[in-house]
Order: sequence, then C-alpha cells, then structure tokens
Amino acid sequence: MQFKLFPFALIILNCVDYSQCQANRWRRSKRGNEHTTGSSVTEHSSVLLSHRAVFGEAQSQSPGCRIENCDACFSRDFCTKCKDGYYSHKGRCFKECPEGFAPLDETMECVDGCEVGPWSEWGTCSRNNKTCGFKWGLETRTRQIVKKPAKDTIPCPTIAESRRCKMAQRHCPG
Repeated sequence: MQFKLFPFALIILNCVDYSQCQANRWRRSKRGNEHTTGSSVTEHSSVLLSHRAVFGEAQSQSPGCRIENCDACFSRDFCTKCKDGYYSHKGRCFKECPEGFAPLDETMECVDGCEVGPWSEWGTCSRNNKTCGFKWGLETRTRQIVKKPAKDTIPCPTIAESRRCKMAQRHCPG
C-alpha cells in the first residue's frame, strides 16, 4: 500500500498547485528568452502520463481551458479529450490531422503517418516484357517507404504507378 502512494506523494511534493508550477516554469523560460513550444508539449505529455498512472484515465474539464473544441484539459493549454469529431494531437484538437500525421479513429488521435520518398524516373516503355513489337506499352515509376506508419491499418500512399506510352520501335528488328 505504501508503494502505491509513493508516486502520488512525489507529485504532491513536487508541486502542490500545478497551475503555480506552470506559471513559475513560464517565468523561468521567459527570463532565459527560451521558446517552449516543442519542449512544453513533451513536458506536459510526461506529466500527463504520470498523472494518469496515479489518478486513472478520467479527466474533467479544467477551469479556464483555452483549447478550442476540447472536452477535458490537463492544464489550460493541454487538451486530453477533444469534442466528438475532433482528433487530438500534442494537446490540441483538429478537425483533420496535420500533414505527416494520420487519423486513428479508434482513439481519435493523430499518429505518425506513412512517409514515402521521391518518385523514381519513368522506366522503359514495354509490353509483355518487350520494348518493341507493339505501338503502345506501359512505363512505370516507383518510390520507397521511408517511414512505416505507427499502425498497420494506416494506409501508405501509392508507391508505384504506370502510364501508357508510345513504344520507340513498333517493329522488332530481325
């Protein structure tokens, strides 16, 4: 029983009033002329995970929540549950996920999407593995998957495409 209370005690001792901690952290970063946009999301996420581990998943609307389309906030600037029809991404709510992220409908979160590389050059015009003997053929180009998606159910964009082409030689020599 004592070990279960240990994380709770750490949170209490670490900061009695979370909003006061936020104000102090903001003042410190402002004094040092640091931008906290990227790091504050990470800090909020780790604090949120600790908070959820101790207090469970249930969250309530934080008084003074400044996030649009948010049902429940962890702090004034970090949403934990967006309204119906909105996706959660880094503490904000979006109708559509930002570029490079894919919607995960089960959790209504934006997760890392599939990244593909640049297209290759168009290949040789051919038909039935021959480069002659026909008036029309197909040429193909491809691209590689650079980063696989966070979940297998998230589709990747097309990695190969073909188009109709006129063959260089209609008649084969010989």
